[in-house]
Amino acid sequence: MTARRGARGLTRTTAALGLTVAALAGTVAPAGAAPQPMGQCTTSSGVVLAVDFSRWGGPIYRSCGTTPTTGYELLNQGGWRTAGTGHDGPAFICRIGYSGHQGGRQYPTPQQDDCVLTPPASAYWSYWHADPGQKTWTYSQLGAMLYKPKPGSVDLWIFGGTNIEGTQGRPTVTPDQLRAKNTRPAGGDKPVPQDTRTAVPLPPGVDTGPAPENAPPADRTPPPTPTPSPSATTSPTASKSVSPTPSATTASPTVAAAGPKVVDAAPAADAAHDTGSWLPAVITGALGLLIGAAAVFAAKRRRRAE
Repeated sequence: MTARRGARGLTRTTAALGLTVAALAGTVAPAGAAPQPMGQCTTSSGVVLAVDFSRWGGPIYRSCGTTPTTGYELLNQGGWRTAGTGHDGPAFICRIGYSGHQGGRQYPTPQQDDCVLTPPASAYWSYWHADPGQKTWTYSQLGAMLYKPKPGSVDLWIFGGTNIEGTQGRPTVTPDQLRAKNTRPAGGDKPVPQDTRTAVPLPPGVDTGPAPENAPPADRTPPPTPTPSPSATTSPTASKSVSPTPSATTASPTVAAAGPKVVDAAPAADAAHDTGSWLPAVITGALGLLIGAAAVFAAKRRRRAE
């Protein structure tokens, strides 16, 4: 009788754990925030999501999502997908992928991190926020499932070494390089001119040459050039002394080295494959089943001994 009761208890426990695993697996595909073209995000509406793939030679992608929402939902909408860890579940962001980049491959790859245990502080995705008008980044004190970004703010994910206070390993880009600049949504997929121009500001001190409307006198006075023969000798001199093009050409390697490129990520369909996204949930469920079965077996043995 006792053995039969124990067997029934084991069956009930296993069934309950199975439901738990199914529920946990269901959280991997959340009902995400509605993805929007970048032009729909403004200084006071929507939230900009930015993910830095420069660790693997990629750009910083930025996209727009609706609010209210959570940081986790932003990372799982419009072609974005994440994978958690077997130890912590899907809430701990271990991998991030975008279907418009490398076919949706998630980084770090399984060869770089199997995402079973919690990643070390020297190599993980750190989470940063910048509220509307904020000029510096704030290291997130909440997980992606708990944090709700404000309308007009920016969320940034960077990979590398960051301490828990956020004083080391800070982002190399500024919030203004990523946030939306338009005050009203743009129609459809048309880019907003001011947003496009300021999406990737150059680092301080880089000479890009004079603006077209403020060109130097040498550019505004070509008529004197065809005059007497002496001007033929002065014209090359002037072109050598005032030439914005060489200045921009020499500066471009510096700009490329100063920081990763920023690319707008349009809403996209999910990738055909989602590398590693189910593995942590399956591992967590299997561990839960094993622990639960072991606990029931131990209880059964105690009852027999009594």
